[in-house]
Amino acid sequence: MQSLTTAGTVIAMAFSSAFAASPRINPERQNELVHLVRQDCGSCHGMLLRGGLGPALTPETLKDKPADSLVSTILHGRPGTAMPPWKNLLSESEADWIVDRLQKGFPDAR
Repeated sequence: MQSLTTAGTVIAMAFSSAFAASPRINPERQNELVHLVRQDCGSCHGMLLRGGLGPALTPETLKDKPADSLVSTILHGRPGTAMPPWKNLLSESEADWIVDRLQKGFPDAR
């Protein structure tokens, strides 16, 4: 019986960490964030996010970048570069959601 309880605990922990890694953003806000990335980020990073004034934001170029560093860049910008801070418009959860999507391959334009 104890092994069933332990197995249940392990499964619950696996599910909870999977959900924690991808913050919950309601579908309406997700659409707004997709639009923001496509329009605002795309103006420097390219409309297909393959690079422009700013670097490409594709899974291949982001694979070795720590997610927390990318979130910090979104929220605080990069002083001395064209990358502005977005902390007045985005929460940390929203920035984390964007990074998660960029690292997985951002949704196609609708």
